[in-house]
Amino acid sequence: MIAAFSISPMGGPDESEGQRDGGVGAAVAEAVAIVRASGLPCETNSMFTNIEGEWDEVMAVIKACVDRLAESAPRVSLVIKADIRPGYTGQLTAKVERVEQHLR
Repeated sequence: MIAAFSISPMGGPDESEGQRDGGVGAAVAEAVAIVRASGLPCETNSMFTNIEGEWDEVMAVIKACVDRLAESAPRVSLVIKADIRPGYTGQLTAKVERVEQHLR
């Protein structure tokens, strides 16, 4: 399966604690570090982190990301989109390559 997910802490430090721009980059980076450390094929773009593996592997990584962000925020926002296609691997890059072939 391939899962695209977006995660963000909610209700964290306010302006008086130095979080003036509403940025969540540091927290998101912590989640991305967890994904990359998992060893599963992954990629990160401006909107989502994509991860590929078996259901239990992928969901365990996403849960670890949620748990980490929940350590420092009272709420966590999570959006997941999944392509569940048993018997297929390497689709994180193969799907893009098929599109690129059509563009040539």
